[in-house]
Amino acid sequence: MKHEKFHYKSLNEVKEKCMELGVDLPFAEDTTSLAKPIDIKKFHIPNRLGVAPMEGADSTPDGKPTEYTERRYVNEARGGVGIIWYEAISLSEEGRSSKTQLLINEDNLDSFKRLNEKVKEAGLKANGFVPLLVMQSNHSGRYSNPGNNPAPMIAERNSWLESFRSADDRCIVSDDYLKRMEDLFGESALLAKKAGFDAVDIKCCHGYLFQEVAAAYDRPGEYGGSYENRTRLLKNSIRAAKVYESDDFFVTARIGIYDGYPKEHRGWGQNEEGELDLAEPKRLIKELWEEFNIPLVDITMGNPYATTHVTRPFDSGKYPPDEHPFEGLSRMVHGVEAIKKTVPEMVVYGSAPTYLREYADLYAAGAVEKGMADGFLFGRMAFADPDFANEIVRNGRIDKNRVCLTCGKCGDLIRAHKPTGCVIRDNATFMPFYKEWLEEKKSLPSSFRG
Repeated sequence: MKHEKFHYKSLNEVKEKCMELGVDLPFAEDTTSLAKPIDIKKFHIPNRLGVAPMEGADSTPDGKPTEYTERRYVNEARGGVGIIWYEAISLSEEGRSSKTQLLINEDNLDSFKRLNEKVKEAGLKANGFVPLLVMQSNHSGRYSNPGNNPAPMIAERNSWLESFRSADDRCIVSDDYLKRMEDLFGESALLAKKAGFDAVDIKCCHGYLFQEVAAAYDRPGEYGGSYENRTRLLKNSIRAAKVYESDDFFVTARIGIYDGYPKEHRGWGQNEEGELDLAEPKRLIKELWEEFNIPLVDITMGNPYATTHVTRPFDSGKYPPDEHPFEGLSRMVHGVEAIKKTVPEMVVYGSAPTYLREYADLYAAGAVEKGMADGFLFGRMAFADPDFANEIVRNGRIDKNRVCLTCGKCGDLIRAHKPTGCVIRDNATFMPFYKEWLEEKKSLPSSFRG
């Protein structure tokens, strides 16, 4: 389909387009449901709004947070969200997405501890409460890029994914390596706890290593083939992390439930015809509740490197999306609903409301009102308007003059390994980096310009 700019002047126009497309998006009359508190273990969360993991590409070479990292998270805490789900933090140099991705270890632990102290202080001073802080442990897998030099580490070959980033048989990780990851991800819980986080996320989404193992249908050995083998890495890592749980610290997970790959390159959450099939994701998350007592999950979809429109609906990007963004939003929210119905006792947060701009708050509120989700994490919106939660909770609606326009410029910055934020709404801070990237881009071969 062609690009269609977001042109809706009223919520009624949005609803009319949904009817035309035959899709169902939930919208509430007001945002009351988002201002209601929720309890997760001993933590009292004052509202249903959170910040989704969004990499800022602003670490030091050895992985420490910088002034840009601190600025971003302090602003988000001041903005009034109940949960700040930190960006992907690598546990090993070989698993970093770039030389500007955060990396945590015993050597730089104090820098994260100081960051979290400032974030908590900012939230308490501005709003009278401290947001729940979640550390996302990640291994970039196929998208590992340490030192900004591609060095993919994959579960199995996939020629379609390799059309986006090349890999060969030498890139396939061994079972022994994956066993070591179980220990490393378990130990990440201890690092998170020492650093002052309230929870650790054993990340399994967006095409990174854990998600790719979950879809390794043709891999031999202990981590491929059967459902039990393909979920072994995630479950064993969670089991190792839970050793460090306490009254004030718990284990959680951000789970992708659908990859959206072509039929012949079947991904997770797809049947053999390539169609959406949530049988395995629902089984997995039910087991995370029943076997591990995981109290909270965030649900997402897609692979930002290969199926961008699935995880991040857009109307202006590098290629025309193959579906209307409202269709992707409907798939996402009804996928979240399917998980919530499978584990009604678990706290389930949804993802990707930002595309709807000034109607994103009513959409999230509608999903919460209807019991489709317990809350929502906002990603790009937090870059554009870190005060969005206070606007919703205190004023009833998000400020339409500050919303994310889904222009993709923040994505350009992160791919350029430059400090990342909203070029439009925080022009003074991030436009210089964007202009710098545009100049650098001129010297690249046309195939690399993107």
